[in-house]
Amino acid sequence: MDSQVEAARLLVRCLEAEGVEYVFGIPGEENIHFVDALNESSIRYVLVRHEQGAAFMAEMYGRLTGRPGVASATLGPGAINLQLGVADATTNSTPVVAISAQVGLDRIYKESHQIIDLVSLFRPITKWADMAPTPEALPEMVRKAFKVAQTERPGAVYLAIPEDVESAEVDPSLKPLPINIVRPEEPSASQVARAADVIAMSRQPIILAGHGATRNRASHELVRMSERLGIPVATTFNGKGVFPDDHDHALGAVGFMRHDYVNFGFDEADVLICVGYELQEFDPVKINPHADKKIIHIHRFPAEVDDHYPVTVGIQGDIRNSLRALTDAVRRRFDARGTGEKIRRMLHEELERGRHEDRFPMSPRRIVTDIREAMGRKDIVLADTGAVKMWMARMYPTYEPNTLLVSNGLSSMGFAVPGALAAKLAYPNRHVLAATGDGAFLMNSQELETAVREKLPITVLIWEDRAYGLIEWKMDLEMGHDSNVEFGNPDFVKYAESFGARGYRVESADALLPTLRQALEEDTVSVITVPVDYSENLRLTSKLGELTDPF
Repeated sequence: MDSQVEAARLLVRCLEAEGVEYVFGIPGEENIHFVDALNESSIRYVLVRHEQGAAFMAEMYGRLTGRPGVASATLGPGAINLQLGVADATTNSTPVVAISAQVGLDRIYKESHQIIDLVSLFRPITKWADMAPTPEALPEMVRKAFKVAQTERPGAVYLAIPEDVESAEVDPSLKPLPINIVRPEEPSASQVARAADVIAMSRQPIILAGHGATRNRASHELVRMSERLGIPVATTFNGKGVFPDDHDHALGAVGFMRHDYVNFGFDEADVLICVGYELQEFDPVKINPHADKKIIHIHRFPAEVDDHYPVTVGIQGDIRNSLRALTDAVRRRFDARGTGEKIRRMLHEELERGRHEDRFPMSPRRIVTDIREAMGRKDIVLADTGAVKMWMARMYPTYEPNTLLVSNGLSSMGFAVPGALAAKLAYPNRHVLAATGDGAFLMNSQELETAVREKLPITVLIWEDRAYGLIEWKMDLEMGHDSNVEFGNPDFVKYAESFGARGYRVESADALLPTLRQALEEDTVSVITVPVDYSENLRLTSKLGELTDPF
């Protein structure tokens, strides 16, 4: 028996072969051999305080690096707690490998303690879910998990490891499988030619860049196409940064609940060149309400069917190669000025107005401008779901891909704080800020302890309104009143300090920017609370509803 190797160690060797650097999770009785084997490996086990936090960390790590983030849990309740982050990853097209324990094969066929069909639970929210039936299956199943998670369209996968499989002994000759590298796909020349003809015959095309363009690192090719052809570029919320907002052809982000400035660019367009756009990012009815625009869909997989997204030409293949080929094939140049200049002017004026708003509690517009002032071009902000996301996604200028992270597929609350830890691990030399409402913050605030213990200096900015602000906004907008949205809060300064973090409370509008700068420069975990005045919400939607022309 001395020549045998524990299956848990084989599993860890397979993860090492996949290039895994971190596993986020909580151990349980049924996976102690796996956790112990990680402790003896090159992989850093990040012990978290809730499995939901582990899944969000894995998701944000996968989103930022392009390599699957790995989340681990025990069986039953531990595995179930992973599910929100796993579903979030799948709907946000992010590679994640979730691994949990399962009861032993000696009792999985009958009713017994903590038994639940986990594979069936995970199957609807993953690209692939299965259970390892024998230790010998681990090399093949781990390789399949990572391959499926990373293959376009990326998403989460799930693998259950029965307790007696994990602790079994296997032949030491079993090795991890080699990784096969997929070559970038070349686009169809005939489809490129068809798309070029559609663009050449158009009156005013517009480019919409989505999350897929960011994943495929297509920023350079997007800028080249826009500049060569004179076509303005808008992004989705998830695509922010893939086209720099300080470029003369940038229109900003589309996806707000009302007809925003950027929508005027789509109103005037007759051809939409959608690059890496995925329909779960937002409903295409917002940009093609009459289903009368011609659509060129450029992605690595076909578009979903939607009556407001009738694809005229689909170019399937590597996005960078497709953009290069299409740019070279179009012989016409357009004028990206006109409406685009007006849209950029309106966005700029709103940002400038925010810079000078000194009321307290603070205007959300002022908070956005102060965050932008404090953060570097490559620093990372995670904007949690809620009113915070709406203000940040529509107004916060971004200049690099993946520097403003939101959840726009599932729109899960509570991802920003745990996600910030993963962002700091992925980019230790960048400042990382979690911008979150007070409602979302308390959903996963326990991960402050993880950040302190793991020595990950992140900054958390809590927009405090003592309510679920986005729901209040929607209720007031649609019903003229709101109900059941208000709550109380702890003293966030003392709360932060109880974890060993530093706490700050902003007491005036002029105090936020220096507090942000101080916290970002400190080599520790910081929590800043800023009271926010969301009365601006209804004024914004009312103003946008009255706009009929971008003048």
